[in-house]
Amino acid sequence: MKTLGLVRLTRIFVTIATGWAVLSSGTAAGQDTAAELRVVPQSAQEVKLSFAPIVKDVSPAVVNVYASRKVVQQRRTSPFFDDPFFRRFFGNPDGGLTRPQERVQSSLGSGVIISADGTVITNHHVIKDADEVRVALADRREFDAEIVLLDERTDLAVLKIQGDGPFDFVDFADSDNLEVGDIVLAIGNPFGVGQTVTQGIVSALARTQVGVTDYQFFIQTDAAINPGNSGGALVDMNGKLVGINTAIFSRSGGSNGIGFAIPAHMAQFVANAADQGGKVQRPWLGATVQLVNAEIAEALALERPRGVIITNIYDDSPAEDAGLRVSDLVVAIDGKEVADPDSFGYRFATKRLGESARFTVLRGGKQLLIDVALEPAPETVPRDTRVLSEYSPFEGSTVMNLSPAVAEELRLDGTLEGVVIASVAPGSMAARVGLRSGDIVRSVNDDEIRSTRMLEGVTKAPPRVWRLDIERDGKISRIVLRG
Repeated sequence: MKTLGLVRLTRIFVTIATGWAVLSSGTAAGQDTAAELRVVPQSAQEVKLSFAPIVKDVSPAVVNVYASRKVVQQRRTSPFFDDPFFRRFFGNPDGGLTRPQERVQSSLGSGVIISADGTVITNHHVIKDADEVRVALADRREFDAEIVLLDERTDLAVLKIQGDGPFDFVDFADSDNLEVGDIVLAIGNPFGVGQTVTQGIVSALARTQVGVTDYQFFIQTDAAINPGNSGGALVDMNGKLVGINTAIFSRSGGSNGIGFAIPAHMAQFVANAADQGGKVQRPWLGATVQLVNAEIAEALALERPRGVIITNIYDDSPAEDAGLRVSDLVVAIDGKEVADPDSFGYRFATKRLGESARFTVLRGGKQLLIDVALEPAPETVPRDTRVLSEYSPFEGSTVMNLSPAVAEELRLDGTLEGVVIASVAPGSMAARVGLRSGDIVRSVNDDEIRSTRMLEGVTKAPPRVWRLDIERDGKISRIVLRG
C-alpha cells in the first residue's frame, strides 16, 4: 500500500419478497433487475441484516501476495570511515566498504482471483522487482505464482497461480454503474494480520488528483484500507468486483477513511491484455488536450466548465483522420461524460484496439458525433534500443530512437524526435551525472545526436571535456564535465 502522505496501497440492495434474498455473484438470472432497487433500511430488522453471505462468497477469491527480491548491499567496515578527519590521516583506499552482502527484501499485499484457472490481479507496486511471488488462499493453501503482466502506468499486475484448479473467483462488475453512497466491502490483508473485511460507502467517483498512476480516475471510499490491503478487492452488494484497493490518504500510515481503488473497468482492461499476449496496448489519439477552466468556458459561451479542448493534432494521426480540429471541445466518449484531461485519458485508454470510439464534440455552437479509429501509436522509426556501457556520462543508460510509440511508452509529447534515455541503472555514471528516464539527448560536444547508433559511437572515443545538451520538460540544459 502506498501513502499520499499518500499511502498506496455501496450500494445496499434490499429485495423484499418472501424474505431477504441473498445477493451474490452466484444468484439466479434476474438478479441485476432486482439489484437496481436502492432502498434505505426501513426497520430495525432490516438494519440488522448481515453482509456475511457476500463475504462467504467472495473471501475465498481474495489472496495474500508475498513478493521477495534479492538486493546486494555494501556496508562500512567502520563508522569512522564516514568522518573526513579520520580519512585525512588514515586514508580510505577501499572506501571502507566490506564485500557486497546479499539480503532478501519482502513485501506483502493482497490480490483477487478473477478466473477459475488461477489468474490473479494485484497492484504493480506490491510485486515490483520481485524475484519470487507466492500467494496464500483463505483456506491457508500456498502456491508459487508466475508474473504474467506488469503495467506500472496503471499500477496493476496479473499473476497466474502455479497449481491445479479450479479456484474460487470473483466476477467483474460494471464500475461505471457505481453511484456515490453505494455500500462497498473492502477485503484484504492489512498489516499482515490476516484476511480482513471492512465496510463503507462510495465517497466519490472519478477522483483525478490522487497522483499514484498515469490514469487518474479512482473510486474513493471510507471503507478502512491499510498497508497490506493493496491489490485487494472492493466489492459491491452483488458480491462483484468494482475496484482494486490501491492507495490511502494518510499522515500516519493508517486509515483515515480516505481510500482509493482502481475501477474494475481498468482492471478488466489490463486482465484482458494479459490474455492477449501479455502486453498492454493502448489506443493513440495523436492529439493533446487541455482542461476547460472558467475563463475558457466563458470564452466559449458555456454554462459551466466541461470537457477538454483540443490544443494540438499530430500529422497522420487518428485524430486528424477522423476530422477533429484544434479548438474542438470534447464533452463525452461513447456517451460517458469527460470532465477533465484525466477522465478523458481514462475513457480513451480503456478502449479496445481495432474498434472506434465516438466523440461528442462541440464546434461553433453545434454538437457533432465523430468516430475515431482506435489504433496503437506507430513506430515511425526503429527504436534501436542500446545499452551504453563505455566510460562516459551515458554509462549505464538505455537509449532509444524517438517515435510516437516510444513517446507514448515514456509519457512524452508524440511530436518529439531524436534520442531519448529510456532508463538509467542505479549507481551508474549516468545516474551520478543526473540523467533520467525521459531526457532527450540533443547534442554532445556541439554535434547534434540524431540516432542511438550515433550516440553510442560518440561514447567510444571519450574526449577530455564533455558538453551535453539535454532536453527535459521542454527545456534544454547544458552539462559540462571533464573526462
